[in-house]
Amino acid sequence: MYEKEPFFYGTGRRKSSVARVRLYQGSGKVTVNGRSIDDYFGLDTLKAIVRQPLVLTGTDERFDVVCTVTGGGFTGQAGAVRHGIARALLQYDSENLRQTLKKTGLLTRDPRMKERKKYGLKAARRAPQFSKR
Repeated sequence: MYEKEPFFYGTGRRKSSVARVRLYQGSGKVTVNGRSIDDYFGLDTLKAIVRQPLVLTGTDERFDVVCTVTGGGFTGQAGAVRHGIARALLQYDSENLRQTLKKTGLLTRDPRMKERKKYGLKAARRAPQFSKR
């Protein structure tokens, strides 16, 4: 459907999720991994997270979003798509939208990752249960 049309591209990352986002001229339809956003993300909060950069900049009715997401869970994937959309919007109109997106922190990559498991422990910080006798 969108093969020959020009698009704006952005890569978003969050936790262990990576989203490759393309913005096409359109009516505001969001497609994630070949499915509509309503089918892919069940929670309304996740849908709101994904649409946040578009709503903030007032471009939610101007672009169709097509993205491919891999890795992580639903929350991380929603954050990755949001980051990718924000970066793609910069390709569209950097000088006008950068300040708005930067002020709300949508361009900043969230550096928080899962902490590694340490030896002698059951998880990153969870120690085995202490028994006095």
